[in-house]
Amino acid sequence: ELVRLYAARKKVERKPYSPDSPFQAEMEATFPWVETPGQALAIEEAKKDMELPWPMDRLVCGDVGFGKTEVAIRAAFKAVQDRRQVAVLCPTTILSEQHFRNFSERLTGFGVRLALLNRYVTGNEKRDVEQRLKSGEVDIVIGTHSLLGSSIEFHDLGLVVIDEEQKFGVKQKELLKKLRTEVDVLTLSATPIPRTLSMSLMDIRQMSLINDPPPGRLPIRSYVRPYSQEVIREAILRELARGGQVFYVYNRVESIGHVAERLRQLIPTARIGVGHGQMGERELEPIMIGFIKGEIDILLSTTIIENGIDISNANTLLVENADRLGLSQLYQLRGRVGRSDRQAYAYFLYSHGKDLTEGGMQRLQALQEFSSLGAGYSLAFRDLQIRGAGELLGAKQHGSMANVGYDLYTQLINEAVAMLKNSVDGAPLDDVKDPLASLEPLPQFDLPVVALLPDTYIQDHAQRLFYYQKMMGCRDEATLGKVQSEVEDRYGHAPTEVHNAFAVMAQRIQARDLGIDKLEARQGRLSMRFKPDADIPPRVISLVAKKNREAYFSTGQYIWPYTGNPILAVEKLLMTFQEAFRQLEAERAMLA
Repeated sequence: ELVRLYAARKKVERKPYSPDSPFQAEMEATFPWVETPGQALAIEEAKKDMELPWPMDRLVCGDVGFGKTEVAIRAAFKAVQDRRQVAVLCPTTILSEQHFRNFSERLTGFGVRLALLNRYVTGNEKRDVEQRLKSGEVDIVIGTHSLLGSSIEFHDLGLVVIDEEQKFGVKQKELLKKLRTEVDVLTLSATPIPRTLSMSLMDIRQMSLINDPPPGRLPIRSYVRPYSQEVIREAILRELARGGQVFYVYNRVESIGHVAERLRQLIPTARIGVGHGQMGERELEPIMIGFIKGEIDILLSTTIIENGIDISNANTLLVENADRLGLSQLYQLRGRVGRSDRQAYAYFLYSHGKDLTEGGMQRLQALQEFSSLGAGYSLAFRDLQIRGAGELLGAKQHGSMANVGYDLYTQLINEAVAMLKNSVDGAPLDDVKDPLASLEPLPQFDLPVVALLPDTYIQDHAQRLFYYQKMMGCRDEATLGKVQSEVEDRYGHAPTEVHNAFAVMAQRIQARDLGIDKLEARQGRLSMRFKPDADIPPRVISLVAKKNREAYFSTGQYIWPYTGNPILAVEKLLMTFQEAFRQLEAERAMLA
């Protein structure tokens, strides 16, 4: 579905937006700061996209507090100038409220009609907003997941802005594009999820980077420590002594009350407010407003504060059980502090004596390593490495690229575009043949070997990803051999991991030709499964059994004991089956 949707969007043409009007320049002049070079370029690129005759799909990647919202405000105003509606999708109620305030301050003076849709909007108010959206009386609607409801209809939707896109599922984001394939999409993120980042690197989407910090901003000092009451007490007292405020994040609603009591005993003089997502508006709003006004010293909350809270006086953050949170979550949380010219501190605490998972430790180390301003893009890249955009040589892949690989994914899109163009004009999108259906993925391999292109061999992130793409796009051994020669010619003698990667890829191609569906090695046994529709004559099995008398069949799987290198064992197994098929062919030829 996603391939067909992107293909349709690449084919679709829409009426270009008009060049900037005098009103646009007047509205932009109300921006109270000077645009940084990166911000100015992102604004210019978004506007240029809107003036082209096909839909925009741009990712704006910039650090927290680097001015991504201003890019969205200017693009939204440009859309409204051409009498098109704008939908701004936010992950949390707090962020939607803040965006509504920001957009209202900048745009209501120019006659722009705004509406808000979130869980605090009552039933009658919601129905009224829906009616005005349908009739075109609302220009910009800002909301949470409520915007994705089946009851929402637009009069003429032109632009969708998705803020903090890592908080939304793939289907949720594509749902808005599906409303109209010609809708423009502007995605804002500090740390894009691997799938989005990889799509941008593949030129499926365009990307703007805002790297330069606002003047006077200082890097946040980040510490990764085992949990300690002394560290907590010292950090809080130091912040309160300079007249500041503190964020304390504990992401368990059931026991957040106990943590509040513990903090009261540690710092009896501090005024503590507790906030979490299960509280109603009447409970949560006074706490948030009290914190903004400086009436609360410590805001103890769950991760609901990770997006949209902008308080320049809060410059110390403590996160308990930080190893349980994702990298982009931790990064967003750190972005709540350091939003002024005052030095900010972030403490990521994990349970003392607890064995951290490898991924958990890597995430915390990455945060400490990338503490400079503008590090969001580098962190997203590290996330791509830790989690992978799916294991490129394994069975686990994320998003719509499952079992396909990057290079093949772009080929599919181009195929789908060609099919759409050749299909009968006016034919519905659902009638177009899905190119995925005609493509046979390679068998899944799960071997206990290190098979990758290490960063010590190909140091540049983009180049390493490029060669992964080329490798995964190969569907015959000759092409794979050319890619391997190119890599070794460019980067010199390849280490064992690289030889393993190409060897496993070659074996997957051979296994596909033999009708193998899955092959895994564990505890000294190769376990192989054929595809349900594979035609494996019994004679082949008996010929293979003669070669290795220890091999046997068990519940539809062929078990082959081995010792030593699993790659060599797989090679021997595949060669034995290839020889058995050749011998069978020879026997049939003699009988004929």
